[in-house]
Amino acid sequence: MTQFIQLTVYGMANGAVLALAALGFVLIYKATSVINFAQGELLLVGAYLFYTAFVLLRLPLVVAVVAGVVAAAALGVAVERLVLRPLIGENPIAVIMVTIGLAAVLKAVVQMFYGTAPKEMPKVLPGGSVEIAGAPVPLDRLLAVAIAAVVLVAFTAFFRWSRHGIAMRAVADDQQAALVQGISVRRIFALAWALAAVSALIAGILLGDIAEVSQNLANFGLVVFPVVILGGLDSVPGTIVGGVVIGLLSQYAEGLSAGASQVVPYIALVLILLLRPYGLFGQTRIERV
Repeated sequence: MTQFIQLTVYGMANGAVLALAALGFVLIYKATSVINFAQGELLLVGAYLFYTAFVLLRLPLVVAVVAGVVAAAALGVAVERLVLRPLIGENPIAVIMVTIGLAAVLKAVVQMFYGTAPKEMPKVLPGGSVEIAGAPVPLDRLLAVAIAAVVLVAFTAFFRWSRHGIAMRAVADDQQAALVQGISVRRIFALAWALAAVSALIAGILLGDIAEVSQNLANFGLVVFPVVILGGLDSVPGTIVGGVVIGLLSQYAEGLSAGASQVVPYIALVLILLLRPYGLFGQTRIERV
């Protein structure tokens, strides 16, 4: 029972970070119909942006987070303006290849400035452990779940009630109709990339704190794909469910066999594609020719 509780807490923490990373992926896809293969690298860059502000520049924690958010948002807007906007109307395969190239460029830039060795960063979340039903679990993992939940709720409220959030949903549903209503689609595209970069930054901060700040953070982004396929490519609530499910499955598999967590998400991905290609909450699209 103790091991089960510990695996559940670790799985929930990993799932919460996955949900944040997947949220950015879904935002970009909903608003721009671009499948972003650089989401893991945005998470990597976000972690190093915070590391730069908090460790290298020695800014206070709150200031470092704000500086990281501003820098991440600026990076997202720059990518959309300079890289993706010129490709509007081009073949989707070309756009996908550009995002793959963008991932390689972002990772190379991080290696150029910071090297490949893991970086030591002071713990942001408090250490220690607490007992749940007699099982000791790390406090930082529980706090990571709580922080991710607050951020996800804030994003959900933004989409549901804010003016810009409503505009993003309108663009996601029908770009032409949104244009008729006076909504700037290009501005919404830039906002989607900015928010995706910010969600990746928060995921990178949490992951860097509970694990380490290293190049391996980009690999964590690969698990985003099973998450978004399970929840639905165009479903924001689906990212939460998908993140929790994949996080728990991976951790339970790791408890049964070492290394299984590297395989289980992709087995789940294949099964989802076979049984429910649009995901649990994705919108089914049927095209008639």
